[in-house]
Amino acid sequence: MMFSRLKSYIQESYQEFHRVNWPTRQETVRMTLVVIVMSLAMAVFLGAADFLFSYLLEKFLIG
Repeated sequence: MMFSRLKSYIQESYQEFHRVNWPTRQETVRMTLVVIVMSLAMAVFLGAADFLFSYLLEKFLIG
């Protein structure tokens, strides 16, 4: 019983695997670059916000 369900699951997964609409190489490269650029932009934004808040905290609370 358990092995038949496992076999069925594997067969259905294999069939579903072939129905997936895989992206082209160009789409993959483009989307990867979008993720990298957005990650860098977010890192710069968060770094600038951290610097600004640290500066304001030091200026108004500590100094």
